[in-house]
Amino acid sequence: MYNYARQIVDTLASESMHGRGYVNGGDSIAANYLRSEFNKFGLKSFTGDYYQRFSFPVNTFPGRMSLNVDGKELAPGKDYIAFHWNPTASGKYATVLADDKLVQNKRKFKKFRRQNFSNKIIIVNDTGKQTTELYDLLGNSLNAKAIISLQNKLTWSVAQKQNDRSLFEVVRTSIHDPKEISFDVEAEILPAHKTQNVIGYVQGSEYPDSFIVYTAHYDHLGQMGDKTYFPGANDNASGCAMLLNLAKYYSSPEHHPNYSIVFIAFCGEEVGLLGSNYYCEHPFFPMKNIRFLLNMDIMGTGEEGITVVNGTLFKKEFDKLKEINTQNNYIKDVKIRGKAANSDHYFFSEKGVRACFMYTMGGIKAYHDIYDRAETLPLNEFENLFKLITDFGDYLQH
Repeated sequence: MYNYARQIVDTLASESMHGRGYVNGGDSIAANYLRSEFNKFGLKSFTGDYYQRFSFPVNTFPGRMSLNVDGKELAPGKDYIAFHWNPTASGKYATVLADDKLVQNKRKFKKFRRQNFSNKIIIVNDTGKQTTELYDLLGNSLNAKAIISLQNKLTWSVAQKQNDRSLFEVVRTSIHDPKEISFDVEAEILPAHKTQNVIGYVQGSEYPDSFIVYTAHYDHLGQMGDKTYFPGANDNASGCAMLLNLAKYYSSPEHHPNYSIVFIAFCGEEVGLLGSNYYCEHPFFPMKNIRFLLNMDIMGTGEEGITVVNGTLFKKEFDKLKEINTQNNYIKDVKIRGKAANSDHYFFSEKGVRACFMYTMGGIKAYHDIYDRAETLPLNEFENLFKLITDFGDYLQH
């Protein structure tokens, strides 16, 4: 089980998957891998090829990506990120600083805001004390050619549209009183990027028209330029590893279920839960036939246990999960959390489906950055989590 999970994480987080995003067909390469695993286990398909196809607009960064500070080239992903809605833009400009000291002098800051920055790059440095005035500069660029926001940690994302201004986040320690900055970013809007959810199922022996559903998103952030990709080992190659291990388990004759079990790998989660939303609007069977849905995201650690979103809504199931863990001492803790629109369970529960979202806590802090890599993801509680989930699955089967 662990070895198979490790193989899945290593594969999905590899450079060949291009960050499982929307440059170089990364999402489609990952989907094809998942489909081949579903097929290997003999899962049935609602569509004949396991795919549910859909499309959406997305901003991508397929080519040039550079940021130079006083002649020194910074490393993308490590030293800086281009904001996810950045347009194609380039140039070399002098810098001007906006910091806490400037904001505290109201007269000086008012004068600052009246200036013409059309040939400048504004560096916003809150020195760890975020103020409304400095935060507002990120949304109102005062006609500057670019805004640079200094950060302690870089956290990237994905956008469906482009803005008309350029914003960069730069690690605070990578930049020291710069005088001149140049940048060159190639961005491309894909107005209708074609992608797919990957869906397979095991037909139940007694109740084939009643379903238990396991879900995990397989997409990640993709590439930022032609040299930098975001591996997404914990988020969410680890959830896919759990999904495939469950598919392998329930497709074996000795674990054949009474109720049908559906396995859904969603795309578009990082863009705004798009794949799960699409499925909920175009379901393959009546939503009322779902007995329970468990969504799995960030399953690669677990030193501090797990959190269950929607646990307060579906207390009976949460209490059973906690009871199973207490009886078997699988993981350190099973913590309850209320409703949150933070992963693919959300639109199902909004449609009246009993649905929870499980994620691990503790360990590495890499998230939405280039450091969420397979080689540093421990999977240390993976086998115990699998036992907890399958024991809970036995409860759902009765």
